[in-house]
This record gives sequence, C-alpha cells and structure tokens, in this order.
Amino acid sequence: QVQLVESGGGSVQPGGSLTLSCVASGIAFSQYAIIWYRQAPGQQRESVASITSFGSTRYDDSVKGRFTISRDNAKSTGYLQMNDLKPEDTAVYYCYCLDTVRNYWGQGTQVTVSS
Repeated sequence: QVQLVESGGGSVQPGGSLTLSCVASGIAFSQYAIIWYRQAPGQQRESVASITSFGSTRYDDSVKGRFTISRDNAKSTGYLQMNDLKPEDTAVYYCYCLDTVRNYWGQGTQVTVSS
C-alpha cells in the first residue's frame, strides 16, 4: 500500500520558518519526482517547488529565494524548507510523487502565517 505522509505544518508569524516533510512508503521513492503543491481557501491548487529523481529543482517565482526543496532517498523523504514566510503562503501544502506511470498525493498539512 502506497502512503505519502506530510508533517511539519503549523502556525507561524510573518518572517518565520517551517520545514515540511513527506515520508513515502510502498514506492521506489528514488525513482519518483516530488512536487509540493499548495491550496489556499477558495483558490486553485498550485505547484510551489519540484525536484526530479536526479535532484534538479524548480521553484515558483512567488517562493524563489525563500523555499528550498530537497530529498533524502535513504529515508524515502522529501522536504520543503520555508523561510521568510508571508501571510500569502497560508495554505494546505500537499506532497505529490510521480514517475512515468504512477502518481500519488499526500493528505496535506496546514500552514498558517499570521501575526
């Protein structure tokens, strides 16, 4: 059974930091790309950052320079380090893993940035 379990969300003040984790089980994690998405209330889900199985990364302009995506294949875990958080970063963050054939979503973790 495939599972993606996110953790690390929470409430922080503007300028604060959080690190999200996505632990995968039931898949050959190293062969999968990881994309972090987020969805704010009333908004469409949007991609934030991605990392390929080879380690190449991409970022949405809204988070470039503040967020860092990474992966530890030995732990089957993906990370999203978020610094200098802003109120507009408030959303549910989802981990999405995919290869050429299959794709899986995590359940999401809430991030709230508020003073």
